[in-house]
Amino acid sequence: MHLLKRAEMLNVIDTLATNYLKGKVRAVRLSVIALLSGGHILLEDIPGLGKTTLALALARALGLSFGRVQCTSDLLPSDITGLSILNRDENRFTFMPGPIFNNVVLMDEINRAMPKTQSALLEAMEERRVTVEGTTHPLPEPFLVIATQNPVEQVGTYPLPESQLDRFMVRSGIGYPPEAIEKAIIKGGSIRDGIRHLEPLVTVNDIIEAQRTVRESIYLSDKVVDYIHAIVAATRSHRAVTSGVSTRGAISMAETAKAHAYLEGRDYVIPEDVKAIAAPVGAHRLILGFDNENLDKGELLHAILATIPVPLA
Repeated sequence: MHLLKRAEMLNVIDTLATNYLKGKVRAVRLSVIALLSGGHILLEDIPGLGKTTLALALARALGLSFGRVQCTSDLLPSDITGLSILNRDENRFTFMPGPIFNNVVLMDEINRAMPKTQSALLEAMEERRVTVEGTTHPLPEPFLVIATQNPVEQVGTYPLPESQLDRFMVRSGIGYPPEAIEKAIIKGGSIRDGIRHLEPLVTVNDIIEAQRTVRESIYLSDKVVDYIHAIVAATRSHRAVTSGVSTRGAISMAETAKAHAYLEGRDYVIPEDVKAIAAPVGAHRLILGFDNENLDKGELLHAILATIPVPLA
């Protein structure tokens, strides 16, 4: 079967990873997987590693409208969703949409916003709509939230509640680039000016068609469903875990595995697709017991994966 628009989406990944975001191939690929799966991505790492640059470059390459919210402790929900302003000439209130009404929305340092403001994103991320003063406004399609988060031990951060974390389909770090690449970055300086001149590599229709292909044309067998269920069940019964992967998390594993298979050139999911996305999709959904809070959730999930028998094709 022909995987519609796959070549175009691979071109986005290759162009960004080769020319603009060297050393960040995994983060770029996971961002595209989140987009194709209809989800959102949380980028967590220390400041200065290129999280914001990734969001800017991705929006430009995809040819999508871009909105940015710099989260601070005094940010209000209306700063994200928008508000109604009195139009004196017409003697009525007019809704002024906020930055959430863009295809790609960057929530920079989301855990510096107060919990009330963080919660304003819930309906938008889950329902693809915003309700302001009793009126519901649909958000554009496609719609992707890219949130960046500083480590919680840094000053002035408010840890995201579990309900908010569960809304992010994928979580990924950025990491330091390899030595040779970092030296080239230091020598060349910032690439922001180059990103501003980056021409779109795909159209909105290309993205929507690719999303439809992932959703409707990638086969998920019963054996793979059983494998996903075995993984999430194992997280719920592990002695170090208080609360394992939710049903929403299991659905996210299935959807992202389909997107991974699509990018790999297959119209069916294999267990290796699930293994490739299990940690980015599942680790941040784990709630650890008090005695195990210092465990690395990604490493723990990989350890759980190693105990699950891989089904034969």
